[in-house]
Amino acid sequence: MKINITTNNTAAKTIIFPLVDNEKLAENLSKIAKHVGLSAETLQQDFKAGLKETMALYGEIEGLEKVYLLGLGKAPKAIDFVKVFRSFFYNSKKKLPKNVGLKLKLAGLEAYTKQIVNGICLAEYEVGAYKTDAKKVAEFFTEDAVLEIQVAENHLGSAGKSAEIGQATAETQARIMALVDAPANYKYPQKLAEFAIESGEKYGFDVKVYDEKQCLELGLHALLAVGRGSTENPARFIVMEYSNSSEKGKKVGLVGKGVTFDTGGISIKGSASMSYMKSDMGGAGAVLGAMELAAKLKLPVHLIGVIPSTENCVDGNALKPSEVISSYSGKTIEVIDTDAEGRLILADGLAYIKKNFEPDVIVDLATLTGNCIAALGYAAAGLLSNNDKLANELLEIGQDTGEKLWRLPLWDDYKDMMNSDVADIKNLSSAPVAGAITAAKFLEFFIDGHTNWAHLDIAGLAFGDSEFAKMKSATAYGVNLLTTWMRGIN
Repeated sequence: MKINITTNNTAAKTIIFPLVDNEKLAENLSKIAKHVGLSAETLQQDFKAGLKETMALYGEIEGLEKVYLLGLGKAPKAIDFVKVFRSFFYNSKKKLPKNVGLKLKLAGLEAYTKQIVNGICLAEYEVGAYKTDAKKVAEFFTEDAVLEIQVAENHLGSAGKSAEIGQATAETQARIMALVDAPANYKYPQKLAEFAIESGEKYGFDVKVYDEKQCLELGLHALLAVGRGSTENPARFIVMEYSNSSEKGKKVGLVGKGVTFDTGGISIKGSASMSYMKSDMGGAGAVLGAMELAAKLKLPVHLIGVIPSTENCVDGNALKPSEVISSYSGKTIEVIDTDAEGRLILADGLAYIKKNFEPDVIVDLATLTGNCIAALGYAAAGLLSNNDKLANELLEIGQDTGEKLWRLPLWDDYKDMMNSDVADIKNLSSAPVAGAITAAKFLEFFIDGHTNWAHLDIAGLAFGDSEFAKMKSATAYGVNLLTTWMRGIN
């Protein structure tokens, strides 16, 4: 689909008018009424512009075949535009023609072009990629389709740039959603590595993949310990680097948990929802997406992405509770529970990125703890940070992008809960409380005193319920959050 930003009247036969329930609604409806041959009173009575409210007007109306009114509710936030337009176009895409006009000028919504285009483009994504009777692409999303967006003349340049960012973001988000939604037999550590290599070649960032032998030579003992139960799909360590920054620009380090399937290991999970553990690489997906999008948008940043990737499976070689293992940092870990594996591989990833790149700021993302879901539900991810400025930046941007965060304490009150009698640290607290916080205290042990670090526990947000699938599906949480944050980091 091609997107044209224009000030002229569209030649499209189907026109969409997005409207906000504000003091200008009656005036805007009166203007529309003149075009569609209805009385203003009729439209004002039948359409209230509630959130996701839709009204279709049919017939030959000044050369138009159909007009849609699309409600945005009262005082919509930026994320509401993404949600409303994705929902409308997802549910309408089979009915829409190749040429569609969208009039933002009437309601003065040009400032939200990025979010609107992002929502429209996300509507193309379908979960059922592996169905044998997969339906063909909707006519509206074919290569020769055109979406004309009418804006005021003084918004032409800014709306055009915003549309490009919105479309580019949606394209990468959809790729990450497809990756996270992929089943375990189509997605394993080597597949994540191949995704990174292909993306780096296409968009211009460097990728180095270490196999299990090279991981051993590097000393990535914690990563390899988790992967011992999966001989068919051994661990991979993925290191990516993109630079388009001046000497004064910030060096950003991202680390993502890449457990492509998590059985829990010897501390095995219950079977009821284990199928969802294909999403346990949601943090890796966020880092892959952020790397790709930063390079695609040519953000002025020096970015390093590290993904320790493995399966956590069960066989005779699998890691056992009570084992003491080493790590990249040289510190020893007592394994209390093999289902607390994400923090083990992140320990190696964090220590590696700190030692080899010394980033100005480090952010890690992981579907880490059920405790975080117990605390925050599915509305926000947990944020734990040792830097108030960094934490506040991420909190603010998360509200804008809809990838909400809530800060949890990282106080040393919780530090002793991770003390081990036999090793430098244990991987799970013996107390059944504050699990998301003690997990972060474990990770903090491996950042070697870095003072600008944030940990995002995205267990409840990377995979969730939506109107776009009957079961839980991927959200691409973190991709927009991270790239929006990086756009303003310098």
